[in-house]
Amino acid sequence: MSKTAENIDVCEIHNIHPDSVARALYHQLDDTKSQQLANIFKILGVPTRIKLLSLLISEEMCVCDIAEALNMEQSAISHQLRVLRDAHLVKFRREGKEVWYSLDDDHVVTLMSQGMEHIMHL
Repeated sequence: MSKTAENIDVCEIHNIHPDSVARALYHQLDDTKSQQLANIFKILGVPTRIKLLSLLISEEMCVCDIAEALNMEQSAISHQLRVLRDAHLVKFRREGKEVWYSLDDDHVVTLMSQGMEHIMHL
């Protein structure tokens, strides 16, 4: 029987492997964690946010510099930063009248690095 695009991902026989199912269920995420992770990926699914995070990998930057680097208005950058901040992907500090942003923690660097490593192997 030839495999078509319609049935290539379906077993030709119904044979359950209980040990495999048990191991998979042990590692399965609950609904709350699945939703939280999906939300992170949804936030990371916007190219402008990815570009913004990539700027912050190497150093802390003020909003004015981020806007200049991305050739965008500060208000647009501010909106994107708010979304990233609410997701705990970036943090900020005030210095006088300037606001400086950096990645929230090393996990964000890891997400970005592993994503880049993955696309380099496509």
